[in-house]
This record gives sequence, structure tokens and C-alpha cells, in this order.
Amino acid sequence: MSDATIKVPAPINEPIRAYEPGSSHRESLKRKLNSMADERIEIPCFIGGAEIRTGQKKQVAMPHSHKEVLGEYHVAGVQEMKLAVEAARKAKPAWEAMKWQDRVAIFLKAADLLAGPFRDALNAATMLGQSKNVFQAEIDSACELIDFFRFNAYFYQQILEVQPISSPGTWNQMDYRPLEGFVLAVTPFNFTSIAGNLPATPALVGNTVIWKPSSTQMLSAHYIMQLFREAGLPDGVINLVPSTGPTVAETLLPMRDLAGVHFTGSTATFHSIWRTVGQNLDHYKSYPRMVGETGGKDFVFAHSSADADALAVALLRGAFEFQGQKCSAASRAYIPKSIWKKVETRLLDDLRSVKMGDPRDFRNFVNAVIDDKAFKKISGYIEHAKSSADAKILAGGKFDSTKGYFIEPTVILANRPDYKSMVEEIFGPVLTIHVYDDNKLEETLRACDEDSPYALTGAVFAQDRYAVQHISARLRHAAGNFYINDKPTGAVVGQQPFGGARASGTDDKAGSHLNLYRWLAARAIKETFVPPKDYRYPFLNAE
Repeated sequence: MSDATIKVPAPINEPIRAYEPGSSHRESLKRKLNSMADERIEIPCFIGGAEIRTGQKKQVAMPHSHKEVLGEYHVAGVQEMKLAVEAARKAKPAWEAMKWQDRVAIFLKAADLLAGPFRDALNAATMLGQSKNVFQAEIDSACELIDFFRFNAYFYQQILEVQPISSPGTWNQMDYRPLEGFVLAVTPFNFTSIAGNLPATPALVGNTVIWKPSSTQMLSAHYIMQLFREAGLPDGVINLVPSTGPTVAETLLPMRDLAGVHFTGSTATFHSIWRTVGQNLDHYKSYPRMVGETGGKDFVFAHSSADADALAVALLRGAFEFQGQKCSAASRAYIPKSIWKKVETRLLDDLRSVKMGDPRDFRNFVNAVIDDKAFKKISGYIEHAKSSADAKILAGGKFDSTKGYFIEPTVILANRPDYKSMVEEIFGPVLTIHVYDDNKLEETLRACDEDSPYALTGAVFAQDRYAVQHISARLRHAAGNFYINDKPTGAVVGQQPFGGARASGTDDKAGSHLNLYRWLAARAIKETFVPPKDYRYPFLNAE
């Protein structure tokens, strides 16, 4: 046993592989894609270290080729939820008592495993199971998840080092404890890194976790669980329970030992979770911590001084990478009339060169949306625009689900800033643009700030620094992550802590120390070395 002061290695962001033609990385990943596509795996629940097979199974299929089945997963029911709670309770004392550096070592090992032998597997699972192109998978399921593990370990050490001052004769300390009870992590389909980070962050600081992944992210969730086990995570610390939302809500949310909810998903679902927790406040041992990153209607606001080419590229990448299925995706834009024609020409020219198809063909920039439900919702917005007097389709507008759930990158021109697709979250490859009169800047800024309830990400494009300053100030509360002359996507761990407010969440900033504080309960300790032995104060003495 060492009494040394332990230091976590200073993290750097994981380098992004380019997967250029002829590279060994490209060939290795292609081999993994082919072998994984030929497999048909069975995905169990993982509870207390045991693989649980319920017999109630659902298929995992490729969104871009939905007749190609990758495997089946076992759906957890009420009984499995209760087993997971018991496993989390059983694991908690030893996990909480483990030295912090030993817990951290597990996730640092997971980072190195993912940077090496697990990289192809998790990237391939994300590409096949979530229909991401190779670059989008690499920056997500490899680089960002590696960064979360390494940076969170470093942030944890920094938190532990924050200690209060002490006056003469006393020694004050802060003890950072995990929460009492279990943490429920509910994760989305769109980012493998989020799916890994939401259960891992509370676990890192000593909590035990029940993890409910998205049903459309089960292949990569399975490999994340394999990664945790290979890294040496003890049984019961993170319990994987694929299930339905109602089963989780009815079983886990009312439990007395619910310590917190770490959530990424829709605003409506988070409202429902919060409502259920509120109805059970008298029952809980402690107030559950509620951390949510929810919907977005992310904007790009252009000034007349904007660089039209840079703006057009940001719109294309921001709106259509991963088919617009990012909570940060650019889905509405406000562009002044004076530069619109130049922006339109460049944007539409570039879109004509964009290829759409299977992610196994690395030439495809755009792939399929996640499932039939998403396909129908997104195509419904496109059909509405086709028939509306207030909108015009400038590009795309076609969709076909015969083989896969493919929707063309679609650009809608809206006459009104409050048109349906300008204010409602679509979560697909649809960008709506409103062209405003240059002399109506303030009116348009008001619409950008107030017409939609979300406040996740946004961007301003302007070369005039007075305009940058003014627009940034006017839209200060409209986005938790704000970009100047850049697309509103692509937050990097440790560089741009991520999260927004209003209907977009609790703004607890994943990728920073702020999120870790939410899973800790601080205890202040005061030690007096020579305590007084007489209750009387000097003021009590006689004149």
C-alpha cells in the first residue's frame, strides 16, 4: 500500500484516424465490418456479472439494410430490474470503499483498450448498427469515448484536490462521497460515446449504476459492456438492462434507493421521468439528482458580413453529418438577403456531390436514419413543406425505405421564421432556412431567441467583430454551446463542455468537471486540535 500522492496522467484528446485509402487502419476496419456483418450475435442482459437471457428477444438490424440482421438482444422485464437493483446494492460497499485511484485505473485501462484492440469492434458496431460513416463513428465511438474516460479521471483528481482553508488550531477537509443508492443511466442511440459515458461517469466516482440503453443502439452497447468487463470492472457496478421505457419508469423510478438519473434523450421523455420522480419525493431516501441533455433546435445565424463559402460548408456539415441525428445538428438558419444568393449557390452545388448509401462504402457521406419510426416522422415534415404555401423545397425532398431508411439531405426555404420546421425538433437530415431583410436584424434575432423552446447549440457567422459581439450578447441564453464562425456541432471533451438549458436540459456540461460534481455528495469535516474546556466567552466577564 502506498501513501504517495497519486497523479492521473495528464490527458490529451485522442488523435482521429483518417482511414485514407491504402492505410492499414482502413483495411483492418473493413475486415471487421465484413466479419461483424456476417455474424448474428445474441446479446444478454448483464446483471451482477451474470449473463441473463430472458427469452423475450428483439432483433438488431442495419438501418441502411434492414433485412440484414446483426443479432438479437434479450429484453429485461420487472424481475430483471429488481435483480439489477439488488446487484447494485450488493456491489456498492466494496466499490465505494475502493481507493479512488484503483477505480480510476479501470477506466484508464478501458481507454487504452478502446484506443487499441477494441477500436475496430466498437467503430464497426456503430457503423453497422447505427448507420454512421467511418469518420462519424471514429470521432464518436472511439475518440470521444476514450476522451471521456481519460479526462473524467483527471477531473476527478482535480475535484478531490479542492480543499477548504483552515484557521489556526483547526484542520478543515472535504470528503467527496458517492450518492446513497443507485444511479439510473438512460442513453440514446445517436452517440456511442454518450452511451458509454452516462453509466461510466457516476461509476468512476463510486456509484453503482443500472444502465438502460436505446433499443436501436444495442450492438455497440454490447461491445461497451465487453470493454468494461475486459478493463476489470467489478460485477454489479454497471448493470446492463435493455428494456422498454415504461418498464424502467414503473419499476426503477419509484424505488426508495434511486439516487439519480443520468439521461440523454427526448425532452418529452425527460419531462415524464422528472414528473414521476416529483410524485415520489416523499418516498426517497435522498433527493435524486436529475441530469438531462434533451432536445435541440440548433441554429446558425448569419450577418451580412459573413464569409458565404464558410457559412455554406458549415450548414452542410452541421445539418447533414450523421443524417442530422445529433442533438447539436444545425436544423435552422437565418441568412440575410444580401448574401443569400451566394450562400444558396455554394450550398446547393456542394449538395449535388454528396453521396448517400451504406456506411460500408466509405464514399458515402450520408447514410440511413435510425429506424422506421424516425423515417416516418422526418418524411412527414418534408411532405408538409411540399404542400405548404409558407415553404419551398430547395434541395432533396426524396425518401425511400425499401432497402434502408434513406432520406435525402433536404433544404427547406421558409417564408416565416416561425414556420413549423423552423421551430420544432425533427432530428433528421432537414435544414430549414429563413432569409431575412438586412434591416430586420433585431426582429430576426428575437425570433431566433424566442420562437423555439430549445437552447442547446447555436452559431453566428460574421466577419464584422461588432456584429459578432452584438449577436453573441443578444443570443446569450439561446444556446449552451455557442460557436463563432463554425458549425454548431462537434464539441470536444475538455475543450467545449457540452449541454444546454431551457427545453434542452439541465446544462450539466458533459466533458468537464461540472458533470462529475452531480454524482458526488460533499461532506465538510472540521477537526479542532485543542478544543476549549470552558464554555465562557470573554464578553461575559464583569466590567
